[in-house]
Amino acid sequence: MGRRTLLMIAATVIAALGAGMIFLYVQGINDRAQADQEPREVLAATKQIEAGESIDDAVAAGKLDLVAFAEKDILDGAVQNTETLSGQVALQTIYPNEQIIPTKFGAPGTEQAITIPDGMMAVSVQLTDPARVAGFINPGAKVAVFASGSMPAKNGDPNADPTAASTDTFTQLLLPTVDVIGVGTTSVLSTTTTDETGAATTEQLPKTLLTLALTQDQAQKVIFASNNGQLALGLLNDKSKVRTAAPVTFATLFQG
Repeated sequence: MGRRTLLMIAATVIAALGAGMIFLYVQGINDRAQADQEPREVLAATKQIEAGESIDDAVAAGKLDLVAFAEKDILDGAVQNTETLSGQVALQTIYPNEQIIPTKFGAPGTEQAITIPDGMMAVSVQLTDPARVAGFINPGAKVAVFASGSMPAKNGDPNADPTAASTDTFTQLLLPTVDVIGVGTTSVLSTTTTDETGAATTEQLPKTLLTLALTQDQAQKVIFASNNGQLALGLLNDKSKVRTAAPVTFATLFQG
């Protein structure tokens, strides 16, 4: 057998081995990918569990159930029962479809309602449902803060009469983006208005406390605007565009 023939046989064998190794490698990737997609049931919240609520009370209230997740989406430590968590309480609010993991529970009294970013402070504001985007704002959301109110007569004039009536109402962007770190309970407030005939109408308005992470300068603006007008939030996503603009008044409402 000639040398050339031996080289051709060797090359063929090496090529075959290489093709076989590539096939096994690709097959392994496919097997791992398929395994990652295989569903597995772990315990998850089906209703909101409040910070400080015991795991036992949550079970009794039907707030937990086994839910199927793809293997790649299952959190480390996710449990399938509450045996190891009995007697513990939620350390933070747990929202529907959140997986139950031991780090979210602890001994009573150790729960933390909010986490304040370094260098910031927590400030709560009470808003109506429309002003908080109809309840779509949850902790972790980013929002723009708008302020509405009445502009004092001769605003900025030190010689203006402080008792003079307001000249115009306005709405303007106050803060372009802030973080929501807490959503409190909702209360119902009664508001009574009187029309020109003297007839009084009472409305039941739900209001909810939202807690924002703010710098001191931001906190001063939010507190002042809340005490002297009304606040409204705009929910943001990664593609939202927010810019500083002149205040909107009756005079500028219909301008392009």
